[in-house]
Amino acid sequence: MRRSFVASSPIEDEKIRRSRECIQEGVRAGAKAAAVACVVSAVPTLTAVRVLPWAKANLNYTAQALIISAASIAAYFITADKTILECARRNAQYKPEN
Repeated sequence: MRRSFVASSPIEDEKIRRSRECIQEGVRAGAKAAAVACVVSAVPTLTAVRVLPWAKANLNYTAQALIISAASIAAYFITADKTILECARRNAQYKPEN
């Protein structure tokens, strides 16, 4: 962590604390969305490979893993980004009680 030589004010410390909370909230929401997306994409992918002749012939293990992981990764980043931006909007309207 970088340290500055300028003394920070309590207001700046509060802003930093709130921004870290936003990041943590975004990570948690993203992880939940990724877990849901993993299940939601894995079930039809694995079912299709067992049932559909085209999928059985053309989707090897790597292709299946790529389909499932792409959905999970996309869900994680989209949800984390939306959550962090929403939290930042709330913090922009935050008024300290002094």
